[in-house]
Amino acid sequence: MKQFISVKDVSNVNDLVHKALAYKQQPYSDKTLGANMRIGLLFLNPSLRTRLSTQIAAQNLGMEPIVFNVDKEGWALEFNEQAIMNGTTVEHIKDAAPVLGHYFDILCIRTFPGLVNSSEDYSEKIIHQFIKYTGIPVVSLESATLHPLQSLTDIITITETIATQKILKKPKVVLTWAPHIKSIPQCVANSFSEWVNAWGEADFVITHPEGYELDEKFTQGATITHNQNDALMGADFVYVKNWSAYHDYGKVLSTDASWMLNNEKLAITHQAKVMHCLPVRRNVELSSEVLDSAYSIVTKQASNRVWAAQAVLSEILKGLK
Repeated sequence: MKQFISVKDVSNVNDLVHKALAYKQQPYSDKTLGANMRIGLLFLNPSLRTRLSTQIAAQNLGMEPIVFNVDKEGWALEFNEQAIMNGTTVEHIKDAAPVLGHYFDILCIRTFPGLVNSSEDYSEKIIHQFIKYTGIPVVSLESATLHPLQSLTDIITITETIATQKILKKPKVVLTWAPHIKSIPQCVANSFSEWVNAWGEADFVITHPEGYELDEKFTQGATITHNQNDALMGADFVYVKNWSAYHDYGKVLSTDASWMLNNEKLAITHQAKVMHCLPVRRNVELSSEVLDSAYSIVTKQASNRVWAAQAVLSEILKGLK
């Protein structure tokens, strides 16, 4: 693996999932793989689980992780190629990124979309310029359109739960939109859709109000419905997530509280396990009665972030040897 930006960088999803689950059983089985190597974690936006889990994963492999919060500690970066830098930006990516390529063996980047210009966000300009100018492997810790480490974690968690719950049939996995108080990126929903479709081992349904259709390049292969109850019927896994509109870009078109998952809605599922990437706004996106129930696997899901990151980093490190 030369980089990790999307599921397209993965040759076999199941192999990577099982590698992660093996690390969960033996975290230090490759503790010298990254010895004398350094990984940079650059955050242009805040993080909790992504930052900490990736640091732990790198240390489990013997790497030295260094975290830098660009939005708080660094110069304002310029990403436009022909920019006349007489404004608020201080350093061009062309000058910053090659230096980082000399400091680190692997560079991880987290950035969010502006949710103003869909063409600019969906071009993934920022992460692609880091790839272009650093000259070393780049790992996405979330980009303008995707969150691949989260999605790998989600497939790991579903796979692990299928085994422990002894689900013998092809599981029904539902991604349901949830209300929110502000405009949220499509990254997690896009990425989860892309990974479940690439995985190919679930009956996948996406449900959302009208106007919240995602980019079809991520959802192709899924069944899409505006009727949440129809989607939830017989579900084995329900992934709850808000996202803003894609076609009416970045807009909040609905705050309909009836879309929040609660026990009444959960009752029509097949005793579905409930997932969320966190952070979650309780009793807005997802009810406390569900979050605090035995059906919620959000804590296990979050804890699996370590093993997802460790599996990815180990594949990249082996490619560097």
